[in-house]
Amino acid sequence: MNWTHWIRQIHRWLSLVFTVAVIANLIAMGQEEPAVWVGFLALPPLIFLLFTGLYLFVLPYAARWRSGRRTS
Repeated sequence: MNWTHWIRQIHRWLSLVFTVAVIANLIAMGQEEPAVWVGFLALPPLIFLLFTGLYLFVLPYAARWRSGRRTS
């Protein structure tokens, strides 16, 4: 397996973790006294999603640049 496959898998699993964290946040906000720390649960997966998403976004452009093919 190559790095791209691993990054895609990590990105998929992080999106599931992020979704669960957001749902937990919504449930916590429905309580009478919501815990503030629950609101921060979604931030670590979101940060990693940003980096893996940017990597996956740049992949096609980097492949085109490495192949030497230029579009006009």
